[in-house]
Amino acid sequence: MTAQIGKTEKLDLRLSLQAKKMLRIAALAARRSVSEFVLESALARAEETLADRRSFTLDDEQWRAFVAALDAPPRELPRLKKLFQEKSIFEQA
Repeated sequence: MTAQIGKTEKLDLRLSLQAKKMLRIAALAARRSVSEFVLESALARAEETLADRRSFTLDDEQWRAFVAALDAPPRELPRLKKLFQEKSIFEQA
């Protein structure tokens, strides 16, 4: 995911000497520059963190429950209905 084109942005960070040494050693072991190693590692972690926001998997029972919830008529939410009937703060003057 680390495309070589269009690298125009810079990211600075402060870290301890111990952390910098560890990154340098790990980058050397991976035969990468520290910058490449940090960027690749950070992007991999970002993808892991965001994975559940992009897709999810369901077994058959969970899928049926999910589809049933989508197909069900909307619940009555009186407080929300009341809220939408009030003027917004932008309409009040």
